[in-house]
Amino acid sequence: MKNAAPVNRIIPFSTVDGPGSRTSIFVQGCNIACAYCHNPETQRMCVHCGDCVPGCPAGALSMVDGRVVWDEALCAWCDSCIRTCSHHASPRVLWMTPEDAMERVSRNIPFIRGVTVSGGECSLYPGFLTGLFTLAKERGLTCLMDSNGTADLARHPALMEVCDGVMLDVKSWDPAVHRALTGADNAAVKKNLAFLSETGKLEELRLVVVDGLVDAEAVIAGAAETLGPRAAETRLKLITFRCQGVRGRLENHPSPSRETIERLGELARRAGFREIRLI
Repeated sequence: MKNAAPVNRIIPFSTVDGPGSRTSIFVQGCNIACAYCHNPETQRMCVHCGDCVPGCPAGALSMVDGRVVWDEALCAWCDSCIRTCSHHASPRVLWMTPEDAMERVSRNIPFIRGVTVSGGECSLYPGFLTGLFTLAKERGLTCLMDSNGTADLARHPALMEVCDGVMLDVKSWDPAVHRALTGADNAAVKKNLAFLSETGKLEELRLVVVDGLVDAEAVIAGAAETLGPRAAETRLKLITFRCQGVRGRLENHPSPSRETIERLGELARRAGFREIRLI
């Protein structure tokens, strides 16, 4: 299927993935592995080991010719398969073309203002995004990406033409800390921060605050320096780390205090940010 992408789930109505009520599409697959990922089941593709099949209470999973097959109509969305999987994957994935995805989105018109594609990492599928956003804009919808910023977005002018904005997740400012947290470098993230701001496509800058691991002060200072006067026009969202959904070494890591988040908010204000949201 041309420009198809693996879709993990679609939330018909979301108010946390951009302005207004939006349909949010989560793609499967990610090119980094955040230690504090809240959706680890979206990181990798199913390896078809079959471990999840026997425990599905609804009988929505089966093995066919050595592959796990999911029946969406039977699924009770109980997440037993997600809890069973040891590969940070999900059997509940549908490959969709832009037309397939738009058909799902169109069911929610006129109750939404736009569509947001997240993940996983949505920038792994630029052809899918370009096709979907083109169709969505024909229906009067705004189109946003939620991205980790590791893909060079300047190399995708057709996508940027139909994308109204990017919610950019900055994990860390120090390259060594970023590699320790995600397994990848952050040079492209910093480049995208500047590019998106200069082109008016930076919808929001996001930072998950994890005590003892994320150099939040450095992110705020570095981003403010990169943005310059445009920091005052940039929405900054400081997100409190919570361990729900997290697997591995941080699954019991404590959340930062409200005082910590408020202190960072004040630091951001002094650095030049004016629209600051504490979550």
